[in-house]
Order: sequence, then C-alpha cells, then structure tokens
Amino acid sequence: MEINLENFNKKKNIFSILDNIHNLPSIPIVLTEVNRMLADANISASDLGKIISKDQGLTTKILKIANSPLYGIPRRVSTIDFAIVILGFNHIKNIVIALSMIEAFKGIDGKRFSQKQYWQHSLLTGIISKRLADDLGYHFSGEAFTAGLLHDMGIPLIFNFFKDEYFKILDLLETSSTPVEVIEMEILGATHENIGKYLIDRWNLPTSLSAVVETHHSPMKYEEFHELASVVHLADFMLNKMQIGSFIWDKNFKFERKVIDTLKLSNEKYLEEIYNKYAKIIQEQAETTIL
Repeated sequence: MEINLENFNKKKNIFSILDNIHNLPSIPIVLTEVNRMLADANISASDLGKIISKDQGLTTKILKIANSPLYGIPRRVSTIDFAIVILGFNHIKNIVIALSMIEAFKGIDGKRFSQKQYWQHSLLTGIISKRLADDLGYHFSGEAFTAGLLHDMGIPLIFNFFKDEYFKILDLLETSSTPVEVIEMEILGATHENIGKYLIDRWNLPTSLSAVVETHHSPMKYEEFHELASVVHLADFMLNKMQIGSFIWDKNFKFERKVIDTLKLSNEKYLEEIYNKYAKIIQEQAETTIL
C-alpha cells in the first residue's frame, strides 16, 4: 500500500502539537478515587457510594442513566448505593469513566459545535451499545456503554485545539459525499478516531476502550476487540439511520457489512428487525434529558 507522506507528516505534527498542549483535559479526581477503591477486594457498595456522592452532579447523572428507558431496569433506582448493587461495580466504574470525560470537556462549546448535540449523540450511542450487548448475549455491556459514549471523543479535541481545520472539515462534510475519515486525513492528517485514541491512551484507560474508539468506523481492524467495536459501530449506525439529532460528523456514515456476521445477526432482514425493535425506545430516550 502506498503511503501518503504528506498526510503522514501532518499526522506526526498533530500529535507533536498535542504532546505540547498543557491544558488538555486531565483525569478527574473522583475517577482516580473510584479506581483506587475498586482495586480493593473488600470495598463495599456503601464505601464506593460515599466517594461518588461527594460529586452531586455525577451522582444525579448516574441515577438518570440507571433509570433511562433503554436500560430497562423494572424498578426505580433512587440511591447511588442501590445503583451500585443493581448495575455492579464494574459497570459503575465504566459510567464514572464516561461521565468524568464529559466533565473534563464541559467548557468546550461554541460556533458550529453544540456540546448538547454532541453529548446527546454520544450518550445515546453508549446506551444503545450496552442494550445491544445485553440483548446479543455479550458479557462486555459495561465496556460497550463506555466505548459507545466515548467513541467520538476526538471531535471536541479537534474543535478546541485545531479550529481552522475543524471548520474546513465541517465545510467539506456539508457539501460533499466523501466519508469523514477521508476528509479528516486530507485536512488534518489524522482522524477523530486517532485523536480520541490519543486522549484515552494518555489517561491510561483500558486498551479495549482505546481500540474501539480508534476503530468504530472500521470495526474489523483488531481481531481481539472486533465484537465490541462492531456493537458500537451498529449503535452508531442505528442512530444515524434514525436521524435523531443532526450530528453532521456521521453524515456520510458507511455501514460495515461484516458486522452482521461478527454479531451473528443472520442477515440484513434480522438487522432490520433489531432496528425496528429499538426505534421507538430510542426515540423515547432521545427525548429524555440526562446530561
């Protein structure tokens, strides 16, 4: 395969710039504390709940997520301790990781970048990914939520630190049918997937999250994580097909057909049945403000 040296050099330059940016979002204290506590085999739901409850905003968001329609929990979750018991330590950790990332990017908003729209799309992708993983019988539903929520993490980084390139990418997206990854490589020398992976690696988050963020448009890239990446890819595709919100970055979304075989969906007809099954509940979820 021929290497585009111009794009290669651009890419090297982009990451050199990121390496020297001192105000990149840093890992929040509450996430550090939660990670430390979960390393203790004797930790109780009450102990973990006390740490999370120090951040009232985080507590409220966790409870809203636990009570969201797509989670399908039959009884109302009204306390953080109960949420921990119902969802489990690992899934709570995944939610804290995801919400911590949201908090870290809280100040990023502006002309032609709607934080509300971005996070609605991200949150719905996370919740649908979890629901898909559960319904398809995968054990990684907690990771699917986090990976789905963080899949487009590179976009606010591009907006915040490479504004000229961001606007050029957006202009081309609005006027052409070229896939976003091709446009990003041409303008920036890196994709939002590459840049999202960069931040997740910088935070020392799990390799599975890094891999899925890097491959959510090309889920077959890594054999070890292709099922998890396929779930997120499918969730992203479903939202794009439903046209919930107007998330321009997915305008020319190309569905990877190998996902059907990877997730054992039988055929495209079965895929359509899943889509129809989720459509109403996703619409209901989209109308519920969580973040």
